[in-house]
Amino acid sequence: MNNLRKPAQAGRFYPADPKELSQEVKNHIDKNAVKEIALGIVAPHAGYIYSGKAAGALYSRIKFPDTIIILGPNHTGLGADTAIITEGEWIMPGGNVFINKELAESILENSKSIIKKDNFSHSKEHSLEVQLPFIQHFTRDFSIVPICMKDYRVDTCRKIGEAIAKSLKHAAKALIVASSDMSHYVSATIAEQKDRLAIDKILALDPEGLLQVVAENHISMCGSGPVAAMLFAVKELGAKKAELVLYNTSGDASGDYSEVVGYASIIVK
Repeated sequence: MNNLRKPAQAGRFYPADPKELSQEVKNHIDKNAVKEIALGIVAPHAGYIYSGKAAGALYSRIKFPDTIIILGPNHTGLGADTAIITEGEWIMPGGNVFINKELAESILENSKSIIKKDNFSHSKEHSLEVQLPFIQHFTRDFSIVPICMKDYRVDTCRKIGEAIAKSLKHAAKALIVASSDMSHYVSATIAEQKDRLAIDKILALDPEGLLQVVAENHISMCGSGPVAAMLFAVKELGAKKAELVLYNTSGDASGDYSEVVGYASIIVK
């Protein structure tokens, strides 16, 4: 029997009712967006009321392949430092999502023990799960490889990226999603200043620089490791440039700009 992962955040970060969820996603979609092929993207993962605008603008631009690798931070602290689920299904309000077992096992093997097979790490984590309703709005013909990270050392991120790239060089095309929010609980002015430093490194396709600038400037970007791993992977796969789709903060939804979370959506191609 397949391993089934139940949704951890349905009814909190996004509606649990399929019809309500579908409408919520539609509220954030740009129907006039020109679609393009991407190697990787940076996508936010907060509640849709806050980050839905940035996520919707991003996903509206994507031509989706059959396989989507999702890298996200481990907010809960549960389980392995870097954890992958290699088989089974994720139960979602909009329908179950299958894991690409062949590709997941290949990435696991190519990581040379950096990545561990661990379902527990993913059991309560929201950063990967909240991407799926947006993807399901545009396509039903896809499978995923979920990877959850809490080890953000440069060498770890490089090896994860290299493992992904090596596996994809011998497999079908895939989109690599790096799930991350930007600065947390600072003023909008400070968030915009600090987040620009990190965004500039992403746009320069500079994973080492990203991790360095986040550390040196104490930027509370929760997914810098997943983004760095994505950048290492797409550079191996021939990435040439990146584009900022949208940047905003939670203040745009709440009206409170004294303490915000930043959201950036970026396409790498």
